[in-house]
Amino acid sequence: MTITQWLIFVLIIQVIHGLGTWKLYTKAGRQAWEAFVPVYNAVILMKIINRPWWWTILLFVPIVNLIMLPVVWVETARSFGKNQYLDTFLAVVSLGFYNFYLNYVADVNYVENRELHPKTSSGDWVSSVLFAIVAATIVHTYFIQPFTIPSSSLEKSLLVGDFLFVSKFHYGARVPMSTVAAPMVHDTIPFLKIKSYVYNDKLEENKTSLKNKLQLPYMRLPGFESIERNDIVVFNQPADTLLDMNDFSPDRNYYKPIDKKTNLVKRCVGIPGDSLEVRNGYVYINGVKNELPDRAALQFAYNVELQGSFSGEQIVNALKRYDITDSPYQVGTSTIVVQATEAAAAKAKNHPNIASVTRRLTPKEDNGNLFPRVAQYPWNYDNFGPIYIPKEGATIELNTEVLPFYKRLISEYERNTVVTRGNQVLINGEPATSYTFKQDYFWMMGDNRNNSVDSRAWGYVPFDHVVGKPVLIWMSWDGLKNPRWSRWFTTVGGSGKPVSYLIPFLVLLAVGYGFNKWRKRKKAE
Repeated sequence: MTITQWLIFVLIIQVIHGLGTWKLYTKAGRQAWEAFVPVYNAVILMKIINRPWWWTILLFVPIVNLIMLPVVWVETARSFGKNQYLDTFLAVVSLGFYNFYLNYVADVNYVENRELHPKTSSGDWVSSVLFAIVAATIVHTYFIQPFTIPSSSLEKSLLVGDFLFVSKFHYGARVPMSTVAAPMVHDTIPFLKIKSYVYNDKLEENKTSLKNKLQLPYMRLPGFESIERNDIVVFNQPADTLLDMNDFSPDRNYYKPIDKKTNLVKRCVGIPGDSLEVRNGYVYINGVKNELPDRAALQFAYNVELQGSFSGEQIVNALKRYDITDSPYQVGTSTIVVQATEAAAAKAKNHPNIASVTRRLTPKEDNGNLFPRVAQYPWNYDNFGPIYIPKEGATIELNTEVLPFYKRLISEYERNTVVTRGNQVLINGEPATSYTFKQDYFWMMGDNRNNSVDSRAWGYVPFDHVVGKPVLIWMSWDGLKNPRWSRWFTTVGGSGKPVSYLIPFLVLLAVGYGFNKWRKRKKAE
């Protein structure tokens, strides 16, 4: 739905609200017209049900309002003497239309000074849980989101088993687009294995563009910094489907809402306006080799030729001494493949059971698995480009030769119809020889160069797909039983060796707990 359509929808809801409550407003000593004025009617309703005015804000926050609306329906019924379990049930299951019964049929009176505190322990527990969910949803959506590192694409900087806090406000929090969804879960509800949001089943079957009428258009709150080159960024994978995460067909339409696409974390090696090229696995920006932060460590695939007598466990332990921690896999009777930095690979050559360590190069031409997937660009994972990274407001010349780079951007991400007719490009039915981009794009890659599915596979990442910036590793585990204590409460950015703030955090937590106990005791006295 567009902004205009949403405004019309909200106005219709306001009219329905007014028709269903205007008599209740008058019984509470207010004017009937106040029930029909958008936003103002919610402020007045909060006064009627003796709740704080700022609840009005929560009624207009996507996802949070799904929790708050039933609460307000129940509170309205109770403000007019309907306190039974049946009244609560009817207020919720009727989606608030129980108010029409109270407004036109039931003989109710306004209870001005009703008791607001739940009369039972179960009611108190439900209220506490609801508002805990509301608070957590607001924090999760607009401030900080927990995230787990699932793969080794940023090995050395971020490890598999790291648990991150991702800041939403650095780059500006994105307003949820899926308005009817379970709070604080992503694509699927855990254990139930069902979608966490309302979507169109027919669209999924046909794999057509998502046109869910309940979707909000893309909006983002102001941030206080821009994405800089070499920032680690969490984003929604552009080429994503519900069924096959390895299907990166560039011409397919995607039926997953942007905010429900799979979350990924990579390093932004190219920012809008850059010319980017990969040479032998190293990134060059505008012809100059990109210098990574000192905490980053590029890794490449190496063939390790073994000699002598040894066990698999012995060779794994030996490799760990050289800081080669990625599990090796066998490709021959005496050859294993590992992911390692150049320095680690050079040191590993000194081991008596290692005959040689050589860089494992990708095939000369591997364009079938690489963006933009056309035969005229004979690229591979180690040698790629050069390409231009589009910038908002920048205009490019457009023809059939460069169209493969930008077709998805113009059609999928900027919502135009793009077709070719011979050597002519048509956008929205009109011949086009140039195009001006409507948003910024970024190039995301993993530091583990040969073990990362990234922009080399599916291309540019639009800014509307950006989730946030990882700022803190709050927990880290090597497997299920081995905590990496030195990584707990360490910052993601910065230079030098990471420093753990776990002890200061525990001390601060203990002081806060002790102060709270002391305050409660003094209050009781």
